[in-house]
Amino acid sequence: MSLLEVTDLNKAFGSVKAADAISLAVAEHEVVGIIGANGAGKTTFVNMITGYQKPDTGRIEYQGRDITLLEPRQITRLGICRSFQVPQVFLSATVEDNLLIALGVAEHPRVPFWRKLRTDHLLNEAAVLLNRYRLADYRAQPAHQLPQGVRKLLDIAMAVVHRPRLLLLDEPTSGVSLDEKFEVMDIVMVALKEAGVTVLFVEHDMDIVGRYAKRVLAFYEGLILADGPPEEVLGHERVQEHVIGRGSAGGRRPPPDSAPKGGGHA
Repeated sequence: MSLLEVTDLNKAFGSVKAADAISLAVAEHEVVGIIGANGAGKTTFVNMITGYQKPDTGRIEYQGRDITLLEPRQITRLGICRSFQVPQVFLSATVEDNLLIALGVAEHPRVPFWRKLRTDHLLNEAAVLLNRYRLADYRAQPAHQLPQGVRKLLDIAMAVVHRPRLLLLDEPTSGVSLDEKFEVMDIVMVALKEAGVTVLFVEHDMDIVGRYAKRVLAFYEGLILADGPPEEVLGHERVQEHVIGRGSAGGRRPPPDSAPKGGGHA
């Protein structure tokens, strides 16, 4: 049984088809890169998997269970989490406090907000994440002072407090400097592999896709243009034409309200 399976997924925004009869399966422990020009349907696909948007028709199954109509919090509790293109962190809080807040919410989502977070248990959990994602040196820094790459690491560390089996990353190197991007991805991929997490990541940087993805999905106008190993997909003639060669000219952009707050369009 596949970890994730989508069948005949369709989504339209007016006359624009963001998902056009998409069917695919993802096995446990896969690392899948998702590429496509702006408006190709990548982020819409991620939004539907994580419950932020509902498909017009089709079915999404996770571990054999139909999750098509579930809300994001329900899906998160089942083991599917995500990070956003724009990091969702508390800018005025320190790195450690961001992690403590995320851990506290994950552990007791219905407990009143004034519940004490600086317990030995949560501090120990935060320390593990600080070390795993190389954030220990930034422990006491407010998030707004962090370099973009470090802020991305914090966002991803906060996403995994729910101990997901499937994690979807929306442009993990967006805004990250050339000097930082491979270091950031090395840290993320090592940590997620050690935790046994299956990864789908949306990315525009083909160097990142080629190095870290074991399988690539190329989207174009709501369709999957190619699906296979990176060397095969990145060398595909139509992928070269519509995704790599033409950049953003190869796709159409959904309406501006088609993504959840904090997520970018893709």
